[in-house]
Amino acid sequence: MFEALTVLETQDKTVRAASPWQDDPYDVVVSLAQFAVPMLALVIALRLLVWRAPGGADRARQTVRAAGAMVTLVGLTVVSEWAAVIARTPASSSGTWSSVLTGGLVVNSVLTVAVAVLLVRGRRGHGPADPWRHDWLGDTVFLCRRIPVLRRWVGPDAAVWVRRRAMTVFVALSTLAGAALTSAQAIGERWTDPLLIAWFLVVAATSNLAFCVISNAVAGFIARPARTRPRRIAEVSAVAGCVALSVATAFRDALWPMFGTGSLTSVPALAALTLGAGLATSLVTAALLLACFPYASLGLRRRFGAAATHLRRPDKHR
Repeated sequence: MFEALTVLETQDKTVRAASPWQDDPYDVVVSLAQFAVPMLALVIALRLLVWRAPGGADRARQTVRAAGAMVTLVGLTVVSEWAAVIARTPASSSGTWSSVLTGGLVVNSVLTVAVAVLLVRGRRGHGPADPWRHDWLGDTVFLCRRIPVLRRWVGPDAAVWVRRRAMTVFVALSTLAGAALTSAQAIGERWTDPLLIAWFLVVAATSNLAFCVISNAVAGFIARPARTRPRRIAEVSAVAGCVALSVATAFRDALWPMFGTGSLTSVPALAALTLGAGLATSLVTAALLLACFPYASLGLRRRFGAAATHLRRPDKHR
């Protein structure tokens, strides 16, 4: 229901013109959820194919966490859309499509609350959360090993390689997805300014990267080995900067009067404002982590990080 309405209101020009939340800061949240929600739904659905494989307790907890992340994104989007309606943006004043979208928002809100209640109840039944011994990547390899075409290409060694280079994988996937989105946006809007296209690519890729890292920390898609303190600080700082970049993009018109005069219409000024906010946040986060946490007590290790090297190989799940 959520995805159907979101695709309709963002991809159909007539409907989008009547959408109360077509402008930023509301559109930034809608755009992120439009792609993140179906991706989470897809991986949850695919994991059901190996639901009865060994590691059921971990699988149940992780799936509930992934569903919780998905519903949280939907909830944030619903709140953002209600904020647009309450703010009475020009498009929300009247019109048939505006009324239809508002009615759909009411239905989505009720469904989101209902699903959230079910998830909270389901999580209570799982008992205490012990360190995870299985992850989604292991289930993916387990499934691929039973498909003749993929068996020779996917094995335990591939899973080990991905776990050791998880951040590299996240960056590559985020950049590819950002490039696809940027290409579609540039073609659809007929952009010709290289700086604008490059800026949009950076914004799209960094928002995807933040989503990948945060959702992985919540649901344990890839169990990562223990990392050094400098690397953990660098990753946390980078994610903080990515989030700040997205926030600055959403609220750029409100932030601009603090640094300049007039309206924000220049692409170089837009890039400097948003990228500067992301870079400054990364540097401040790194400085705070270095100052506040001694070397031996920095608590940034993932709950399954120490056990990542002990995960069972998928070829032994028989």
